[in-house]
Amino acid sequence: MTKIRNKKLTASSKKWLARQMNDPYVARARQEGYRSRAAYKLLEIQDKFTIFDKNSVVLDLGAAPGGWSQVASEIVKRVVALDLLEMPSLPNVEFMQGDFMNENDIQTLIQLLHNEKVDVILSDMAPNTCGIKQVDHLRIICLLESVYDFCQITLKPGGILVSKVFQGGSCTELLAKMKQHFTCIKHFKPQSSRKESPETYIVARNYHA
Repeated sequence: MTKIRNKKLTASSKKWLARQMNDPYVARARQEGYRSRAAYKLLEIQDKFTIFDKNSVVLDLGAAPGGWSQVASEIVKRVVALDLLEMPSLPNVEFMQGDFMNENDIQTLIQLLHNEKVDVILSDMAPNTCGIKQVDHLRIICLLESVYDFCQITLKPGGILVSKVFQGGSCTELLAKMKQHFTCIKHFKPQSSRKESPETYIVARNYHA
């Protein structure tokens, strides 16, 4: 295992850097040309659930640095991506830098979609964490609720939502609301997701109004 001995780095920075350097998915992403290790999470989700095909139009929320958009763009007809951060261009991906929680940015995003609905919405977004599990869980549930509300504007009948959530706590009320509009909702934690990470993914299928 590689250890970091740079005295100028903080302990947390050393820990993060060592984890990156020793992470097999980080190394694999470099070797296979993916922008981030997150690409393998979506590849696993696609392998298990077949969420899109060559005719799909995909909206990727929280896209930067582009791992999920990259995976989707190799398969689907069109990818539209959004993130607060800049993202270098990718073939077959239309990127918009903006805030999903900003109403003006949302309207611009809808215009970028040409007011057409999409087949799949991907959300690997997560709020800034504070380290308090209950608070972090509530924040990501609020974010998921906003994504779910957005589905009702932009997701085609029969469409699919894949969204990150954190394990722990309760999202019973939100899941009950989602079950009114999706016929099947599954939780899935990819092997490529770090074991210590609280993240898991909701795969909601067959959207209907």
